[in-house]
Amino acid sequence: MSSTTTVGRRIPGNARDGEGTQMTKRTVEDLDVAGRRVLVRVDFNAPMKDGVITDDSKIRAALPTLRYLIEHGAKVIVASHLGRPKGEVVESLRTGPVAERLSVLLDRPVAALRDCIGPEVEAAIARMHDGDVAMLENLRFYPGEEKNDPAFAEALAALADLYVNDAFGSSHRAHASIVGVPRLLPAAAGRLMERELRMLGGLLEHPERPFAAVIGGAKLSSKLGVLKNIVPLVDVLLIGGGMVATAYSSRGYGVGASRVEEGLLDYVRELTEQAASRGVRLLLPMDVVVAESLEGQGAVRTVPADAIPDGWVIVDIGPETIAEYSRVLGSCRTVVWSGPMGVFETPAFARGTQAIATALAGLDAVTVVGGGSTVEAVTKMGVADRMSHVSTGGGATLEFLSGEALPGVAALPDR
Repeated sequence: MSSTTTVGRRIPGNARDGEGTQMTKRTVEDLDVAGRRVLVRVDFNAPMKDGVITDDSKIRAALPTLRYLIEHGAKVIVASHLGRPKGEVVESLRTGPVAERLSVLLDRPVAALRDCIGPEVEAAIARMHDGDVAMLENLRFYPGEEKNDPAFAEALAALADLYVNDAFGSSHRAHASIVGVPRLLPAAAGRLMERELRMLGGLLEHPERPFAAVIGGAKLSSKLGVLKNIVPLVDVLLIGGGMVATAYSSRGYGVGASRVEEGLLDYVRELTEQAASRGVRLLLPMDVVVAESLEGQGAVRTVPADAIPDGWVIVDIGPETIAEYSRVLGSCRTVVWSGPMGVFETPAFARGTQAIATALAGLDAVTVVGGGSTVEAVTKMGVADRMSHVSTGGGATLEFLSGEALPGVAALPDR
């Protein structure tokens, strides 16, 4: 049985579900997996400290796919990278702790293999029974992974009968396990990949309106593609974070010691004109929190946008802006948020980010959060489960929202 939805048609139910965009890629449910060896590419690049996983959200996100395969009698071979070992074996980046955590979450043994290709791995997989799970060693221990070496892709493909990509967060990389293997085996998208494509694709297809984009983060340059692609689609664009300094500077405001990307001033002016010509409301903070130090040491105060003192830096949006942004978002039916409103890692500068997170969590709307630091923020603030969708991709999410074709998605066949 295959699962599909239709472009532009709302599925009955809570708006927060966000269903309503076409899924054209073959999915795991389109495959006959019983008794088959299935290589599942996941993104289990989980943060660890002293060999202990500190955040298992990426592992949990892939559980629906893994459980489906187990329940349908597949021999499940899990493959992931971990960190950046640069083609060499790094003991602290072995996937053993990840396999151990996965075993706990699945409530079944997960064999932690000490390599990802070769005779010993092949022998271990040959001993697997239907429903068994094994995890390969760190793919990036081999330089052929990041180089998309055909020989390495062939060695991985030789381990399995079928391939499932559930690693949306890695699918902007043209690596062997992402684009090489699906050319060699019958391939499909996993349930996490399917949901990512459906939810993010829905934003770019026919979102329910009013549609707002909240864009923040430290640098405007990191969001250029998203802004260019999304301005023609939204009704309102709300700007926050460190990029506000460049936007203010384009309007002739002094920004103290805040960083300005001088080469993008004309771009901001063009973006402003583009938004105005399309009837898009582009909102900048009317007040900001400024500090003598980004680390939270020294004085902190709130000032109007045009009254930032010399030597001070912008660290958050101010209370008037929080109230206005929250009011505007309250009437929206679709919201995408990428980039925090301030230096949220410092508690004194987290109020704006927390307020936006709280506002979105309370909406009867489709709310999609993307970008690594934004996901970190909503998770840290305990509201991730109140969003319609929290993307597992950092760079992949931004590239998708920029309209870029992701190599890992392009490598998967259509139905």
